[in-house]
Amino acid sequence: MRLRGIAGEQLKKKVTIIPVKKYPFKILKVRARNGKDIRFQLQEEKSQKGPQYVLIVENQRLEKGRYFDNITLETDSQIRPTLKIRVYGDIMPRPEEEKKESQ
Repeated sequence: MRLRGIAGEQLKKKVTIIPVKKYPFKILKVRARNGKDIRFQLQEEKSQKGPQYVLIVENQRLEKGRYFDNITLETDSQIRPTLKIRVYGDIMPRPEEEKKESQ
């Protein structure tokens, strides 16, 4: 997952996780390796095919720069007890900040 945008703007992405009927699972816990530059929320939803999960990840970094984090989803599945989602942040300066830096 890549969060790319201008510093100060809201950057948010959603990922939908749909368990396969043959190998159903529930997500028990969500945690970030670092968590400093992101905020996340997991929502369980009902669909025609059964339960699904929506992971919403939002940038929290206010200044320009890049970052990397991992979100780990712990499940009740013996086949795949954890799922990992990589988060890359690329925050660019505001146009007025770029002008100041180039002068």
